[in-house]
Amino acid sequence: MKRWLPQTLFGQTLLVLLVGIGLALAAGGWIYSSAREEAVRAVGALAVAERIINVSRLVGEAPSSWRTRLATGSSDPMFRVALTAQKPSTGSQARTNEASLIIADYIRQALPGHAVAIQLADAPSGSATPEYPFPGPASVLGGGGHPGMGRGQMGHGPMMRGPLARAAMSWRGLDAAIQLDGGQWLRFSTSLPDTGPTISPRLLLALAFITATIVLLTAWSVRRMTAPLSLLSEAATRLGRDVEAPALSMSGSLEMRRAATAFNEMQDKLRRLIENRTMMLAAISHDLRTQLTLLRLRAESVDDSDERERMLKTIAEMEGMLAATLTFAREEARGEASRRADVSALVTSIIDDMNDAGLSVEPGQIEAGVIMECKPIALRRALANLIDNAVKYGERATVSLSSDSTTLTIVVEDEGPGIPDDHLSKVLQPFYRIEGSRNRDTGGIGLGLAIANSIAEAHGGSLKLSNRPGKGLRATLEIAQ
Repeated sequence: MKRWLPQTLFGQTLLVLLVGIGLALAAGGWIYSSAREEAVRAVGALAVAERIINVSRLVGEAPSSWRTRLATGSSDPMFRVALTAQKPSTGSQARTNEASLIIADYIRQALPGHAVAIQLADAPSGSATPEYPFPGPASVLGGGGHPGMGRGQMGHGPMMRGPLARAAMSWRGLDAAIQLDGGQWLRFSTSLPDTGPTISPRLLLALAFITATIVLLTAWSVRRMTAPLSLLSEAATRLGRDVEAPALSMSGSLEMRRAATAFNEMQDKLRRLIENRTMMLAAISHDLRTQLTLLRLRAESVDDSDERERMLKTIAEMEGMLAATLTFAREEARGEASRRADVSALVTSIIDDMNDAGLSVEPGQIEAGVIMECKPIALRRALANLIDNAVKYGERATVSLSSDSTTLTIVVEDEGPGIPDDHLSKVLQPFYRIEGSRNRDTGGIGLGLAIANSIAEAHGGSLKLSNRPGKGLRATLEIAQ
C-alpha cells in the first residue's frame, strides 16, 4: 500500500489536502441535496395550503348557486377540487401524522370557524401530467391577506421548519376537506411537486468546476511552499560535494528565508574552517621541515655510516608524511570546477601512463564514449591512487569501466592478499594501515584510499572495497552522473 502513496513532501501534502477537500465537497453536496429536497417539499406544502385557503374563501363567500362552478373551475389535473354534501371518507393510504396536524392548524388559523380535515398519503394524489405543471409558490402566494401570508403572529414558521420540513420528505399526496357555511364540504386532492433528481447535471458540473479550481490552487500553493525545501536539499547535496558551491538564494516564506540564511552561514563557517586548517597544516609543515633540515644536516655529520643511513631514512619518511598530509588537506580544500570530460579516454590514458612507467596494468571491459560532468584532475588522482595501490600490493591491476543512466562505475582489481572483512571500511579513513596484511616497505602512510574516497564523495558517489573470490581485492568507484 505504501508504494502507491507519494513519497515527496509535495505529494503527501497535496494528497492530504485533496482528500480533505474532496470529503468536504461530498458532505456539502449531500447536505445541499437533502436540504434542497426538504425545502422544495416544505415550500410545496405551504403553496398547497395557501391555495386551499384561497379557494375555500372564494367558494365559501360566493352564493350557493355559484359554488359548484367555482369549485370545478378551480380544479386541474394536479389540484382537484370537488364540492360535496357530506364529509369525504379517508382513503386506504391516508394517514394522520404531525405534518398533517401542522397543515390543518395552519388552515384553521386562516379560516377560523371552519372544520378542517387533512390526510396525507405516501403515493401522490391527483393526476399529475406534463400539460398541467404544478404552480410554484410564487404563483399562488401573492401579497397575502391572511395570517399565514405575512409577518403576523403565525408567519411561515410552522410550515417551513421543524417537524413539517422533516416529515415532508416522507409523504407526497394530500387530501383536505373544508366545511363551508351551510354544511357543504369542499374537498381538495393534490400532490407535492417532484423535487427532481438529487444529483443533477448542473450540480455535477458546478462541483467539477469547484473541484478543478481548488485542485489547481492547492497544487500551486503547495508547490510554492515546498519548492524552497527542494532547493535546500539540492544545496546540501552540492555542499557535500563542493564547499565552494554557490550560496543558496533566499526566497519563499519567512521560515524558509531564515533556513537559507542559516545554511549559507554554515557553509561560510565550513569554508573558513577548511581554509584555516589548511593554513595551519601548511605552517606546521613549514616549521617541521625547517627542523627536519637541521636534523638532516646533523645526521650527515654522524661518523657511523649505518646509523647515519637509518637516521636519514627516518627523516625522509617524516618529510614524506608531511608532504602527503598537506596534499590531502589541500585536495579537500581545492575547488576544481566541474566540466564535461571523456572518462573513457581518461581511464585509457592513465592505464597507458602506468604501463609506460613499468607497472603491470591491464585494461578490462572499458565502455567507450562515456562523457559526463566531473572534475578530471581530481578523478585522475583518485584512479592513480587506486591503481598504484593495486600494483604495489597485488602485483598487477585490471581496470574496467561501465555506466548506466545514473551511475558511472570504475572497478580496479588486483591479485594481492586482500583485506580482512572487518577492516574494509576502516582503511578508507586517513592514516589507517593494516599491520601484517600489506607491505609496509612501500612507504605508504594510509592516505591513498582516503583521498580516493574523498574525491568519490565530492562527485556524489562512493568508494567500496570488497575481497574477490579466491584472491585479490576489488575497489569499486561509483560516481553519480
